[in-house]
Amino acid sequence: MSSGLLLDTCAVIWMTHKEFIAAEARDAVNECRTTGIPVFVSVATAWEMAMLVSRGRIRETKDAKGWYDGFRKDAAIAEQPVAADTFIASCFLPQPIHRDPIDRILIATARQHGLTIITRDRAILSYGALGHVKVLAC
Repeated sequence: MSSGLLLDTCAVIWMTHKEFIAAEARDAVNECRTTGIPVFVSVATAWEMAMLVSRGRIRETKDAKGWYDGFRKDAAIAEQPVAADTFIASCFLPQPIHRDPIDRILIATARQHGLTIITRDRAILSYGALGHVKVLAC
């Protein structure tokens, strides 16, 4: 196991809505919880989730902050801050990399902290298949 897991925004959304998560990803999260290895969500995900709620792309009964905070508390997920070094590193990732800035920040965060990204995002999974970041499909 890595030094921890980093949940992509899509993984957070599916987990909060209790949608299907691949068994391998679910088992990895459970293993981390039982062994004390951290599972993180990036502060960049808080922004992305708020954007989705504000644009009506996701309907929630709570406001965006309540949803984010509630998810972290209920799922016992740690928050991973994004430092200036991470923002800078996201601009200099190995090629080929797509242009989505949040995905770039998540990738840079995972690389800097030795985390495995749990995601369904095809671009991130493809980037991981190239060996540039550790990924686990959910």
